[in-house]
Amino acid sequence: MVSSNYMNNNINLPKKGVTWRSTNKLVKIMNDSFYDLPCPVNLNAWWSFGSMLGLSLVIQLISGLLLSIHYTAHESMAFDSVVHIMRNVEKGWMLRNAHANGSSMFFICIYAHIGRGLYYGSYMDKTVWFFGVHLFLLTMAEAFLGYTLPWGQMSYWGATVITNMLSVIPVVGEGMLRYVWGGWTVCNSTLKRFYTLHFLLPFVMVAFVFLHLFFLHEKGSNNPLGIDSSTMCIPFHPFYTVKDLFGYVCFMFFFMYLVCVDPELLGNHLNYWPADPMKTPIHVQPEWYFMFAYAILRSIPHKAGGVYVMFLSIAVLYLIPSLHSGKYRSLCFYPFNQLVFWVLVASLISLTWIGARPVRAPYIILGQLLSVIYFSSLLLNPPSLWLWDKLVEYPELYVSRPVDLKWLKCLFIFKLLKLLRLKKGVRKWADKCVKA
Repeated sequence: MVSSNYMNNNINLPKKGVTWRSTNKLVKIMNDSFYDLPCPVNLNAWWSFGSMLGLSLVIQLISGLLLSIHYTAHESMAFDSVVHIMRNVEKGWMLRNAHANGSSMFFICIYAHIGRGLYYGSYMDKTVWFFGVHLFLLTMAEAFLGYTLPWGQMSYWGATVITNMLSVIPVVGEGMLRYVWGGWTVCNSTLKRFYTLHFLLPFVMVAFVFLHLFFLHEKGSNNPLGIDSSTMCIPFHPFYTVKDLFGYVCFMFFFMYLVCVDPELLGNHLNYWPADPMKTPIHVQPEWYFMFAYAILRSIPHKAGGVYVMFLSIAVLYLIPSLHSGKYRSLCFYPFNQLVFWVLVASLISLTWIGARPVRAPYIILGQLLSVIYFSSLLLNPPSLWLWDKLVEYPELYVSRPVDLKWLKCLFIFKLLKLLRLKKGVRKWADKCVKA
């Protein structure tokens, strides 16, 4: 899976003799992909979230498969089957809590994983990034389908609201909506279709995970500096298996707290009421990991416009590689863009909080303001990268010997004089900096 050139360039890897790991063809693939995988020497803890995502996926697959044994996909029995699992099946409460809170842990890890990719420029490996975005969208679809299966009050009305978004598609929207529903409203046919898709999608996700890892290991991992590290690599085991194991311990500590101590911390109490098509909840809202998109949706008064902007807030991830205009991948070389990145993170967290608030003042105007900040921080990133590169580029044309410009003030004044075409002023200021 790892290219031979990449393996041969890693001079820091230990010399390996002929072992069973290198002779057996099947084991050699796994060995070169995980055990002896060459990794940059300077990876930090943020790279552990990728392996934690793998752990989350395994937990969800196993717990979901066991839950499907006892679940009944019928509108009159779905809610009772979940209650049966919680009360009568041995350790069923733990199994159900693990699956429900496992989705929250999955999204915590995936948001941290995406944030790390944005900060350190991992999106410049476009194939790896695009497969990752595909996986993110599949995960969102899988989580939505799973949220409807308990057939509680919030599950039913959440499915009604989300599926109604299909109606904004011109010409074919209404037909698609009726096909998804299997009738004129969310009904038993809808539940059966959602259950079937919820069972099948994880296998598609596993295929995309292997493709994601295949293209990642073909070129090698990025690193915090965003530079070529092909000559400064170490084997994955034991150096990064230890880090990943520590990440697993931290992950399981918080995960088991959610499962055994406070399973409803990230849930919605309205889902403990059976679905009632004749009674609409006062506040229909999705799970917390969709709240930011829901807040953007309701910030736009127009229905179709809100849906389009909401999908754009997620689909913009496909455009991130094209928006990069800097000379370096990592934001550690761009102090202003670091600030823009944390503004983006703060806006997402604030939108998540706004999405859980009722639709009234001042939350409406705050949601609209935060939506503007969210998109502005994404649009501000490319020009600020370009501007910073221009600002700190070395003024070779104006001085005859090296200049150590220590202060940002010197850089700003130098560029301002150059922009105003005051060549004499530029030369005097450069000479002054040289003498200093």
